[in-house]
Amino acid sequence: MTTGTATAGDGGEARTVDRVLAEIAARKRWRLPHLIALAFAIGFLAWAAEGVSLRPGEVVSALPVIGEYFARMWPPKWQFAANVWQPAIETIYIALWGSVLSAAIGLPLGILAANNVVRSVVVRNAARAVLNLLRSISELIWAIFFVSAVGLGPFPGALALGVNYGGILGRLYAEAMENVDPGPIEALRATGASRMQVILFAILPQALPQFVTYNLYWFEVGVRSATVLGMVGAGGIGFELVTSIRLFEWRETGLILLIILGMVTAIDMTSTYIRGRIY
Repeated sequence: MTTGTATAGDGGEARTVDRVLAEIAARKRWRLPHLIALAFAIGFLAWAAEGVSLRPGEVVSALPVIGEYFARMWPPKWQFAANVWQPAIETIYIALWGSVLSAAIGLPLGILAANNVVRSVVVRNAARAVLNLLRSISELIWAIFFVSAVGLGPFPGALALGVNYGGILGRLYAEAMENVDPGPIEALRATGASRMQVILFAILPQALPQFVTYNLYWFEVGVRSATVLGMVGAGGIGFELVTSIRLFEWRETGLILLIILGMVTAIDMTSTYIRGRIY
């Protein structure tokens, strides 16, 4: 009995070794195409570097100049904080409502764009075309449009983030729904559940943790983007930042950058804690 068991074990090990060797041999057959693809990728990067006039040496030589700018920002002008705390809070408002609007825009479009939710190819392609349009135009361009349409202030900034991030989140929502476990979906369909019931009780509950993660991340990105939107009159702390730079008030610039860093860090820590509680 022992000999027979040992022989069977040896045979199993031999088959495992043969399978591994066969996989290695298969990889060897693909080695040349991989090398060709790698050479093509390197050549394309070299061509692109020429197109952007890539000059690493100049970056190294510019480091002392950049260091001098940061040295001028120290120490920050703390008394200027009274002038920027309200724009800083306004930046949070813009990012918050931008996230709310983006979820309101992205969720229905993401549902319509998901393969396992909508069967009509025409509807899916139409929803994806709208998502592509929304996210292909930068939030800065959207901000310029909305500033021209509704005037200066934080409202056009929130609209710009909502529209642009709505296109991004909608695509992410669609991919999250397409990657859910099909088992609960098939089980509900077998019981005669309607399509809406399948979406509400089989697809969305599985994709919800990813939805929350995506929204938290893009809210953090929205805070950084809102600082830029202020440069075109869309509210937030960005207007104060660009004004201090133009007036060469480097200590005020340093204070504003510290405030932005503090906001982003606090939001990152909070979102990390929330994601840890979810997962």
